[in-house]
Amino acid sequence: MQHIGTGNIALIDSAQMRTRNRDVDYPFRQDSGFYYLTGFNEPDALAVFIPGREQGEYVLFCREFDEQKALWEGAHAGLEGATAHYGADEAFPIDELDEILPGLMENTGKVFYPMGENAELDHSLQGWIKQVRTKARAGVTAPGELVALELILHEMRLVKSPAELKLMRRAAEVSAAGHVKAMQAAKAGLYEYQIEAELIYHFAQNGLRSVAYPSIVASGKNACVLHYTENHSPLKNGDLLLIDAGAECDHYAADITRTFPVSGHFSAPQKQLYQLVLDAQFAAIEQIKPGASWINAHDAAVAVLTQGLVALGLLKGRVKKLIEKEKYKPFYMHRTGHWLGMDVHDVGNYKINQEWRELEAGMVLTVEPGLYIPADCKSVDEKWRGIGIRIEDDVLVTETGYEVLTHGVPKTVVEIEALMQGN
Repeated sequence: MQHIGTGNIALIDSAQMRTRNRDVDYPFRQDSGFYYLTGFNEPDALAVFIPGREQGEYVLFCREFDEQKALWEGAHAGLEGATAHYGADEAFPIDELDEILPGLMENTGKVFYPMGENAELDHSLQGWIKQVRTKARAGVTAPGELVALELILHEMRLVKSPAELKLMRRAAEVSAAGHVKAMQAAKAGLYEYQIEAELIYHFAQNGLRSVAYPSIVASGKNACVLHYTENHSPLKNGDLLLIDAGAECDHYAADITRTFPVSGHFSAPQKQLYQLVLDAQFAAIEQIKPGASWINAHDAAVAVLTQGLVALGLLKGRVKKLIEKEKYKPFYMHRTGHWLGMDVHDVGNYKINQEWRELEAGMVLTVEPGLYIPADCKSVDEKWRGIGIRIEDDVLVTETGYEVLTHGVPKTVVEIEALMQGN
C-alpha cells in the first residue's frame, strides 16, 4: 500500500479450481501473488487494498462459510475467518462483488491489478469503472488509469524476507535429502519412474506433498532433452542419470539437478565432461555477490565450458571468438540460472533500463550450467555422444557474498562415487 499510494486502489484475485474430468478437480494451488499478499489459501476470492480508507484499508471478498461444504470438502474461513485469521479489515461475500466493489473504487485515481492474467477480471473491471462513471453528476470520480500490479509486486517478491528464506531452506533441505535417496536407490534394471517415486515419497514423508515442478528423471540420451518428463525408460549400466527435481514448502520452491552414473562409476569421457560442468558451476557461483551483474555468472560458466570444449576437442578455434559467435550453443543452449521463489521460474526483471540488473542481498537464484551432446551428433567423437549433464544449486545472495541452500547433495566425482557405492 505504500507503493500504491493514498487515493488509489489495488485488486488481485485468487486462483480458481480447475476441473480435471467430470466432478473431479485438479489439486488446488493458490496464485503466488495473491498468496504472497494475503496468505489466504482458498479459491473464489479477491483482495482489495485501499490506502487511507477509514473503514479499513484491506478488504477481502471470499466464500461465506457453508456447513454442507465443510462436511464434504473440509474447513474454510468464511467471512469471520477472513478478518479473525487473515488480517482483513472487512470481508464481504464474493457473490456480492459486483454490488460492493464499484463503491470502493469511487474517487480513486489509479487501479493496480494483474493486467491480462484473467480475462474475466479484465472484463469485470471495465464494467465496474463504467458503473462508477454513471455517478459523475453527483460529483463522484472514476479511476482514470489502470496500472500493472506486477510492476510493484514482482519487485517485492524478488527480495526474500527472513520468513520466506526459512521456507526456502526447508524446501532445499528436504529436496536435497530426496536427491540423496534417489542416488542411493538407482541401479540398472529399475525404471526412471521408480526413481521419481523415491523422490516424491521422501518429499511427502517430510510433509512436503507438492513438487515444485514436474520431475525430470532422464537416463542416457534422455538427459539431452532439457525438459524430459516422460520418465519411462529403464536404467542401464554405463549410462548417466540426470535428475532435476524439487519440493515446494508452503508455496516456496526448491530446484536441484544432479547427474550421476547408474553403475556408481563414471567412465573416462563422462568424468571429463562432468568435471568440466562442475568447474563451470563453481566459477559461476563465485560471481554471486551484492552489486554483481546478473549476467556475470552466466558469462563465467560459458568461458569455462568453451575453454574446456576446446581442450577436449569438441570445439576448434580461439576461445574468445567461439564465445563471441556462440559456437558453444549446440552443446549448451540455456542460461546458467533463473530467479527462484514462490514460482520455480520466479518473477522479477533480469534487466533494468535494458541493462542486466545488479544482485542484491535476499535474492535467490539457481546456478545450473550443463552440457548436452546429442546421440546423433556427427561432429564429435563417438565417445561423447548421448551424454547429458546438468548440475544445479539454489543460491542466496547474502550481504557479503552467497549461500548455497542446496549444499546437502554431493556433487564432486569422488563424493558421488562414494555415495553410490555406499561409502
